[in-house]
Amino acid sequence: MTEEELKKLEKEVKKNKRLASEQAMELHDLIEDRLPEAYGELLGIAQATYVACKAWDEANQKLIAAQAEAA
Repeated sequence: MTEEELKKLEKEVKKNKRLASEQAMELHDLIEDRLPEAYGELLGIAQATYVACKAWDEANQKLIAAQAEAA
């Protein structure tokens, strides 16, 4: 894997981490500020947070594997 490809993977990991963090903040705000009244939003926000975290994890595992291969 080229240096450019590794940098692209690193950028993808950072982007996915930011998106996961944003979703986590939305979930946190729901829990802290709007529950129990807004319980109907819980499943949707929790699912979106899970998907964002999973995307980060998959990208991160791909980067780790690529870095190990390059070493």
